[in-house]
Amino acid sequence: MEFRRLGQSGLVISEIAYGNWITHGAQIDEEAAHACVRAALDAGITTFDTADVYSETRAETVLGKALAGERREGLVLSTKVCHPVGPGPNDRGLSRKHVIEGCEGSLRRLGTDYVDVYYAHRYDPAVPLEETMLAFADLVRSGKVLYVGVSEWTAEQISRAASLARELRVPLVASQPQYSMLWRVIDSQVVPACEREGLGQVVWSPLAQGILSGKYLPGTAAPSDSRAGTEAGKGFVDMLVGHWMKDEGALRAVQELGPVASDLGLTMSQLAIAWVLQNPSVSAAIIGASRPEQVKENAAASGVRLEQAVLDRIDEILSAYIVRDPARTG
Repeated sequence: MEFRRLGQSGLVISEIAYGNWITHGAQIDEEAAHACVRAALDAGITTFDTADVYSETRAETVLGKALAGERREGLVLSTKVCHPVGPGPNDRGLSRKHVIEGCEGSLRRLGTDYVDVYYAHRYDPAVPLEETMLAFADLVRSGKVLYVGVSEWTAEQISRAASLARELRVPLVASQPQYSMLWRVIDSQVVPACEREGLGQVVWSPLAQGILSGKYLPGTAAPSDSRAGTEAGKGFVDMLVGHWMKDEGALRAVQELGPVASDLGLTMSQLAIAWVLQNPSVSAAIIGASRPEQVKENAAASGVRLEQAVLDRIDEILSAYIVRDPARTG
């Protein structure tokens, strides 16, 4: 496992991070979840990502139990706040009340005294940004949060938050966007803004919800053990990548990546993860897994370097299906 600094901060993270969206507390049982976490630790992964909203807070509890007994100083643990976690009007958003209470709840479920990175899971237009950033600042001052991040914020939102963070002396260091060979909406605006402000990208869905693994074949039903083949995951797959899943041309193009990966001695999943890690602005790629073997396979993408000719070939194969519009952020 190789490591990178998170943006311009001093925090060092594994360039492969383990995330438990959809899987823990929903798609797989607790025993399988613990086996995946153990596989991640065995592979040298030190960075773990979750959120209060995942599986209605159950994912945080499962991850906390799976990491119990590990040396806390050796882990980088991140969670998020914003999406609804209860029925009340204050059980969501980025108000001071919900940010503070959300953090306290996450700490209890994770079984820890602090989180390394606390993300604003989405931008909240209903709350003054000054209120949100002050709440994050107070959590940092209290020692319950070490660093602050944002997820799926636009370049303009990130720049405004960074300006306030400097005034409040808050370490705003991370952006967590969707990013893959197929989904490149951050390249034109978010990445340059983050480079100016010192934020690193910790990207999610580097496999485009499994499409880039090659498991979904044109004209064929999704495998029953795949994310798209389960009740827990199908809705998210449809929402995020349904336009590709329904496009046989896109699925055929993805299959053309197989020989590219094979020539490099890689699986298609490893090629896709290695691709996002070629971007110097990316600090880590988040992988998910329902089986320990998937963790081992995907973690092996760490340290892979792709030649420019390979990158050009990937662009040539996927050119008709790549989404670049920065307006799709968030």
